[in-house]
Amino acid sequence: MQVADNLVISLNYTLTNDSGEIIDQCSDGSFCYLHGNSNIIKGLENALTGKTVGDEFSVQIDPADAYGEHDSERIQKVPRDAFPADTEIAPNMQFHAEGPDGQQIVVMVTEVNDSEVTVDGNHPLAGVRLNFQIKVMDVRAASEEEIAHGHVHGPHGHSHD
Repeated sequence: MQVADNLVISLNYTLTNDSGEIIDQCSDGSFCYLHGNSNIIKGLENALTGKTVGDEFSVQIDPADAYGEHDSERIQKVPRDAFPADTEIAPNMQFHAEGPDGQQIVVMVTEVNDSEVTVDGNHPLAGVRLNFQIKVMDVRAASEEEIAHGHVHGPHGHSHD
């Protein structure tokens, strides 16, 4: 069975940056997603379309087809008093914030001083070309419930329990 929309795909993968540093990996086949439902980055989903169980390949995904380019407008200086006074704030901490359209976004603290906190609303991998080494471990039909919910259920997937 070829990888196509509304099928559940299980992968082994190693993700590296252009320097060869490992960013993430899965070697036990436990990474599963519902193909065609934007559960993974667009570039990787496109590269997997048409593959079959046992296929092994490498693919480079440019930022535009991954987490986007780094956007300097998503970096802001926020007054320190906008945070609870009893909260210690340090670089690399993450907070939920309201985006420009009212949606919830995650921001990372990049700098702190007595009066300001600098936060970055970019995804940590924005602007990074991603290098995947992939092996397709399984391809199966999705259940009606998985298709209706837009994600994998059960082992290695989402549970509604």
